[in-house]
Amino acid sequence: MFEIVFLGTSASAPSVHRNVTATMVLHREYRFLIDCGEGTQRQLLKSGLGFRKLERIFITHGHLDHILGLAGLVSTFSRWEVVRTLEIRAGRWALERIKDLLVGVVLRGERHTAIDLRFRELAPGVIFEDAHFEVRAFPVIHRGGDCYGFIFEEKARRPFLPEKADALGVPFGPERGRLVAGESIRLPDGRVITPDDVLGPPVRGTKLVYVGDVDDVAPLVEVARDADALVIEATYTEADAEMIAHHGHITARRAAWLARTANVRRLYLNHISRRYRGPEIEAEARALFPQAVVVKDFDRVQVKRQRP
Repeated sequence: MFEIVFLGTSASAPSVHRNVTATMVLHREYRFLIDCGEGTQRQLLKSGLGFRKLERIFITHGHLDHILGLAGLVSTFSRWEVVRTLEIRAGRWALERIKDLLVGVVLRGERHTAIDLRFRELAPGVIFEDAHFEVRAFPVIHRGGDCYGFIFEEKARRPFLPEKADALGVPFGPERGRLVAGESIRLPDGRVITPDDVLGPPVRGTKLVYVGDVDDVAPLVEVARDADALVIEATYTEADAEMIAHHGHITARRAAWLARTANVRRLYLNHISRRYRGPEIEAEARALFPQAVVVKDFDRVQVKRQRP
């Protein structure tokens, strides 16, 4: 299971009701901040998340409404010992812009800080992994190259079948845990029980796909295929589609088309232009994909695996 906390859901600039882009994804003991618009550190405090365990930030692209909040956040971290190491991952152009902002301005001339900043250039593929899940980056088209989205996906697992274990006489206790971990065991009567004897076929884990700003969703169909949740922008409605020619982005209908075509379970729309309040975006998306929701700042959602 993943949990998403939407910290900022406005496009380009904040509004009275929405701050600019920032989203936290939580899984087990990990926290991942995706994008860091202006004012994100206040949103973190107001949400109750705070700064604890915030050690990894993924940046979708280098436009200012997605990175300016890094200045305030790193300035705070450089004086408080709340986070000792902060890893920032972004595409090459975005990373250069972020370094100019943080090293050239925020930390310029400071000999000693309380934070170890680590900059990592993104490339398509796995960018984080542990025994339970992985995060993969994929390219996104938005006003040029070097933009990325992210897939958070739990690893497939084989479910334990207690009825088979009971029939084989496997006792309750550590023996069953060893079988789940992939070890064979020997029973008191000499029989050897293997994991294949008590585990079912692999079941895929929860899949969450996060797309920031995007101009063309057609290349993302296979990326989003069968996702339990898709988070993506919906900056405009079709009534204002001519704005796309000047600013890029997509309409709510295009986001819904992607969700329907890719067989997504739930669609969460953010990055809303200040010209809308939200219901009109949601109505347009739901006409094509009924499981669409326009999120607001501080909304929290849980993403769980879709059952067969």
